[in-house]
Parts: sequence; C-alpha cells; structure tokens
Amino acid sequence: MTGEVPEQVKIGVIGGSGLYDMAELTDTRKVSLGTPFGPPSDGLVIGTLRGKRVVFLPRHGVGHVYTPTTVPYRANIYALKMLGVRQVIGVNACGSLKEAIAPGHLVIPDQLVDQTRADRGRSFFDTGLVGHVSVADPFCPELSAILSESVEAAGGTVHHGGSFVIIEGPRFSTRAESHIYRGWGCAIIGMTTVPEAFLAREAEMAYATIAHVTDYDVWHTSEDPVTVERVMQIMKHNVRVVQRALIEAIDRLDPDADWACHHALDHAVMTDRARITPKTRARLHHIIARFDR
Repeated sequence: MTGEVPEQVKIGVIGGSGLYDMAELTDTRKVSLGTPFGPPSDGLVIGTLRGKRVVFLPRHGVGHVYTPTTVPYRANIYALKMLGVRQVIGVNACGSLKEAIAPGHLVIPDQLVDQTRADRGRSFFDTGLVGHVSVADPFCPELSAILSESVEAAGGTVHHGGSFVIIEGPRFSTRAESHIYRGWGCAIIGMTTVPEAFLAREAEMAYATIAHVTDYDVWHTSEDPVTVERVMQIMKHNVRVVQRALIEAIDRLDPDADWACHHALDHAVMTDRARITPKTRARLHHIIARFDR
C-alpha cells in the first residue's frame, strides 16, 4: 500500500529492523507511505501489542542501509504523523561515558547535546513558514518516566536521566573527543537521536528514548576500543531486554494521554497566517493542521 493512510495508530516505535520480531506482536501489516520529504527509511509495520495498535519503523531501513547522516528523519517523523501517532518511543544504541553505566545497561536520558555537522533535515520549518519550538527539555518527561518503570519491570538495569551527546558518525570518536564529552558531563554518546527528537517535538509528538549501552566508547583505558564486532555482541543481548521493556511500556501507555509535548506549536509559529502559501500549507499539512484553520 503506497500513499494511502490505512488506519490511525497512536503509538510508534523507531529502532532496529529486528526490534518488532516478538511473539506478542500479532495482526501485522506492512505499509508504505509517501511524504513531502520523500519516502521513510522503509515500510512501516503495524501490529497489535497488548491490545493496542503500534507502528514500528526501522530507522536505518531493513538490512541497515542508511548511515546516521543519511537516515530520512523528516520523512520518518512525517510518516508517523500521517498515521496519527502521538507517542514515539525511540530505541538507540549508545556508548557509555561514565564508569557506572556499563555495557548491557539501559539509559532513559533527559537531555541532548547536538554535535552533528551535516544537514540531516533539522526542522520542518524552512522557507515559507517559521516556527521556533522550545526544546529546553527535549524528551517528554511523562513518557520517559513510563519507559524507566518499564525497563525495571522487564528486569533491565536502568539509569534515569543523563545527557546524550549525538555525534555525526558513522565513525566512532577519537579518545580526545571522548574525554571532551566526559568533561562536559555527558552520560552517553550516540549518532541518531538528533534531529529525530527535535522533529518529533515540532510534530507535537511525545518522544522519549531507550538508549541501550553497547560499549564504553574509547575513553576507558582498561577496555578494548569499541569495535563493530563487540557492539553487535552486546546489542543482541540488549535487544531482548528492550523488547520486554517495550511490551511493558505499551501495556502502561494511554494512547490518548494529553501532555505538554502535544501542544508544542501553541505559540511557536511566527509567520503571519496570511503569508503562508497554499503550497506550504499542503507540504506541512499534517504538522500544522491543528492550528492552521
């Protein structure tokens, strides 16, 4: 199915292509949606989990074909918005910048530090419509609390809060860079949560992430430097814990919960409504429909 919106789904999960391979997910269908920002990373898998319809989107595409820089972030978030998604759970692999946060642990961060360099499609608001959205607290606190509780219920070791520094990638950090980020007080390091979290806020979605730790980055002198082989070993363990946590989280979620994140555009759009062209309105219809009447 291409272009048509097959049904409304209020809960979305963005993560690895194998994340939705769980026995409890039933009544599945795969849909393809076109967006004004191109196609999303891959088809979206919609299924029923704990009695709720949930959509899963593989961030890097099935088979991991997109680098952190080339992930079509705007298309991904816009496609979820087209489906009616209100709550988005991101799942991100990360490195630890603190001794206490060990490989295999999970972190529910509360802050972001953007160290990306390329234009990943940082905002929906470009020429024709200007919006200044607050991201002082880039993760939804209500959704983050539910994720923390869910990881604990799933038997995982969870760290509540912490700053998540996002680098460009796809290379890993140098030791000097890693020590700088530690000096800044960052807790974990990754490559994909920016601009995903910011776009979700512009789309008035509640967004939070489960960041699962695969390594100590390269700062830890008693550990071998991070390698793809080591990361993949830990990741297989982490995915099993994350799957159990997702099931717990979706069981706890109220799809119709109304939080501050769902009103992010209330005072954000600066452009005179009379100056917004029909072309811009059509392009951003699913983003601005709530207030553009």
